[in-house]
Order: sequence, then structure tokens, then C-alpha cells
Amino acid sequence: MEMNLIIDVGNSFVKLAVFKGEKLKYRESVELDDTFFIIKALKEKHPAIEKAIISSVGKLKKAEVNAIAKLFDLLVLDSKTKLPFKNLYKTPKTLGVDRIALVCSSINQFPNKNTLIIDAGTCITYDFVTSNTEYLGGAISPGIRVRYKSLNNLTSNLPLLESEMPKNIIGESTEESIHSGVINGVLKEIDGVIEAYKIKYPDLTVILTGGDAKFLSKQLKSSIFANSNFLLEGLNFILQFNLNE
Repeated sequence: MEMNLIIDVGNSFVKLAVFKGEKLKYRESVELDDTFFIIKALKEKHPAIEKAIISSVGKLKKAEVNAIAKLFDLLVLDSKTKLPFKNLYKTPKTLGVDRIALVCSSINQFPNKNTLIIDAGTCITYDFVTSNTEYLGGAISPGIRVRYKSLNNLTSNLPLLESEMPKNIIGESTEESIHSGVINGVLKEIDGVIEAYKIKYPDLTVILTGGDAKFLSKQLKSSIFANSNFLLEGLNFILQFNLNE
């Protein structure tokens, strides 16, 4: 069976994944500057990889994209790519490719469901697709690290802290207060958004993914499906969808 290479260029790192059919066989996060060399090595190690897809919200140089295209039958995901849903977003050209991939993953894994996909990464994105596979839009808010950094960057005296689950809603020191404000703020936001959607769509399916998904999932009140590979699986589905067209 042929293998697919998934290249997800994010704000901080590049995630590489190899799928055989729908099964994830390999995953690695690499520095942007190392991307092409590692991809070339993957091709040499796994010559069965013939197809590839690039999703880039970060900066991958055009010369590197062209070099990758010489190694594989390459699909570069953008607003013109054929997708398995009706896009009702008012500004479809500005819809991030990462959000497109998440929506496609939900359609593939939870067909004919009203689905809210929450991606807790640099930003927290909310994306909603109906049971009729209509994408309506969602929301974007600052992620956990952005909130910690903002408190440090935009004030004179607040320290930059690493993420930590607060033990109490009442912070008894400045550090405890920051942890309580940031983490409880994010948790209350996510639970609140889910509840707001459930009022309109009681049969709502909720997926949580992204770098902070594992950190947050056990603390949320709402019933969710946590899947750290959801975006990569969506990109693989888009690639297969376009190959079958």
C-alpha cells in the first residue's frame, strides 16, 4: 500500500507524519530549518511514500516547497483545494488551512454530526460544522502561552510563568493568581462556548485537539473526544479525497 507524507508547518515547529492508508505510522516535530533535510531522509528510508500534502500557517520558503515537489506528487493546501464540505464562511480566502484540515477530519471521523472542533494551541480556535456538512465558522482567542506571555510583556512587574494547573480558584500569591487567571479563564471559556453551542445544537459532538489538549482535557466539565493527531488525520483525508477525484 502507498504511503502519504503529511507536512504541517505551524507557527513554531513543523509536524511531519507518514500514513499508510488511514493508519499513522510515524510522527515527528522538527525545526523549520531542518524540514527539507529530514523529508529527504524520510523519502530515502521509505520509498513507498509517493504523495504528500503541505499545510502551512508558518513560513516555508518557496524554494523548499519546489524541492519537496520534486520528491513527491505534492498537494499544497489552500482556499482553492477541493474539500468535502460546503464552506459558508464569509471570508473563505482568510480561513486558515489548519482550520480547514480540522473540519475535514471531523467530517471523516464523525459524519452527519453537528461537530465543534476546539484546537488549543498558540491560539484557541473553535470551528463548527453541521450534520449537513456545512461549515459555518467559529471563533479565535488567545492560547495559554499567549496569555502568560501577554501578562509578562504588557505589564511591568508580572513574571513569565510556565503552564501549571492551579490548585485553587483563589490565588494566594502573584504566581498562583496568574495560574488561576490564565488556566481557569481558558477552562471556563471552553466550557462556556461548548454550553452555548449545546443550547442551539443539543446533539453536539465536541473534539479537543492541539498542543494543550492533554493538559486541559481532564479539567473540562463537558464530554469531549481528545485527539492530538486530529489535524494530521484531516490532512491525510484531504490528500486522499483529492487523489480520488
